[in-house]
Amino acid sequence: MSVLDMRNVGLTIGGTAILDDISLHLAEGEFLSILGPSGAGKSTIFRLLTGAAQHDSGTITCNGQPLATNQHGFGFMPQRDALMPWRRIIDNLTLGLEVQGIRRKDARAHVTPLLADFGLDGFTDHYPAQLSGGMRQRAALLRTIAQNRPVQLLDEPFGALDALTRTQMQAWFEKRWRTARWTTLLVTHDVREAVALSDRIYVLSRRPASVIAEVHVPAPRPRLGRPVSADAHAIEAQLLEILLNQTGETL
Repeated sequence: MSVLDMRNVGLTIGGTAILDDISLHLAEGEFLSILGPSGAGKSTIFRLLTGAAQHDSGTITCNGQPLATNQHGFGFMPQRDALMPWRRIIDNLTLGLEVQGIRRKDARAHVTPLLADFGLDGFTDHYPAQLSGGMRQRAALLRTIAQNRPVQLLDEPFGALDALTRTQMQAWFEKRWRTARWTTLLVTHDVREAVALSDRIYVLSRRPASVIAEVHVPAPRPRLGRPVSADAHAIEAQLLEILLNQTGETL
């Protein structure tokens, strides 16, 4: 049984069709990415999963239960780190747990053992403005992971970083993912990032978005920190051709 299953999902907002017959599934421990043209509705899928919007047709289940009865199945990391500047890092890290009703003392006890693995040991009393962009993203990811949700939703988590920091963060994240096997759904514009991190990739059409391709990435891990394989290059070229066909361009 899939942890997440979307079947024939449609959404129309203000008379404009956004999603059209979206079907995808995500297995436990799998890393899945969604690619598509700008404005296709990739982030809208996350709005449905987090309850910020309601689909008009189709079904969405999490661990076999309708989404309406299992709304807490997802940890969500937005494009920006969304750390609260007036809260120290430790208080940002525990925020999601505290919202769930966990006492601050217990939330800190849960987060503390994870600090070293996320490169944040010794920085708990700092404020977000005192950290580098990469450290802020690690803090945001830790805050998401610490909530122990079945599925982690990552909305272009490295897109706001400079190229070098983004590459470093991708390699760091892949290493942690291979150990923890978080069930992960990533929305990204970066074809290379999707190929480097994913087990499978769904490609969306232009709006109204539908799934036009499902691409498996069989390359062995780790994939980052070493030369890109010929197979990975071939998959990147395949994905780029699919995306460019949506815009009328050619390779």
